[in-house]
Amino acid sequence: MTRLHNNAAVPDSKHHSSGAKYLTIALCCMCFALTGCPPPEEPLWKDLKIGDLAPRQSDKQTSRLVESTNINLYIFEMPSDNIDKLDDVCKTLFTKNLRYQSSHSFTENSFSVHFGQIRMWNETFASLLAAGAKQLNKVSLMLADDLAETISVARIDSPRTIFFTSTYGSKEGANVGPGILALRLKTQKIPSLRGVCNVTAYPVYSPPMIKSTIPLLNARTQRQEFPFSAAAFGLRMGPGDFILLGPKEYISDQTDLGGLFFSNPEGNLFFSETKRSTFEPKPAFRIFLLVCTRTSY
Repeated sequence: MTRLHNNAAVPDSKHHSSGAKYLTIALCCMCFALTGCPPPEEPLWKDLKIGDLAPRQSDKQTSRLVESTNINLYIFEMPSDNIDKLDDVCKTLFTKNLRYQSSHSFTENSFSVHFGQIRMWNETFASLLAAGAKQLNKVSLMLADDLAETISVARIDSPRTIFFTSTYGSKEGANVGPGILALRLKTQKIPSLRGVCNVTAYPVYSPPMIKSTIPLLNARTQRQEFPFSAAAFGLRMGPGDFILLGPKEYISDQTDLGGLFFSNPEGNLFFSETKRSTFEPKPAFRIFLLVCTRTSY
């Protein structure tokens, strides 16, 4: 048996580290030979399109893609004593191109409508203010194609009969309960024309709206509505066109369609013509100014 003496030769540490280094390299080469080189990473933007770099569209931006018409509705009140001044405001506007369900019934219900274009806007607006009109409200509407919007005009607190002249020229009455008398607007595109649309408007009685997830209940509420089609009118409109809707005469009777739609017998505060810088309550009537600001048709 051979003994290992203490003075036996010990390998030099330098030679030992070099051997370990070569052994590691050899093992790595064997691994690469067996598995091959790892595939290069694909860039993050490989499947990215230019459109993906744009910010996500908001709901407002998306809504612009819907075929629609934008209309601003201005609501004014004017002292009942100034009803004759409304004729002066309307004398520069047009009545041609307006369509009616019945022009005779429209007038008999004390409705009057005129049409203007953008070049007449400043003069018409200034004339209204000069005639004593006071702006009450402004409503901005986006009317999707063939979908109606309803704007409340007068509140009905108790059951009553609203008398009106029908399309046949006869005097009739609509029995209604609590609810509202409203202006309903609807726009429709004209396939053969770009930049304009058909606008239809008419007064309608509507009961208190109770939104429900049950379609039958919603349908029942709609059946209780009463459209006053005898006072319906329509025309073609494009950006810059406007409509001036007002009464033919002042009627204080709140059971009359024209009186309920336009008149405010309780009155509003207007500048006094006899006392400077003071206000006084006066019976009033409403005027509606509808302006088309944009159409996507």
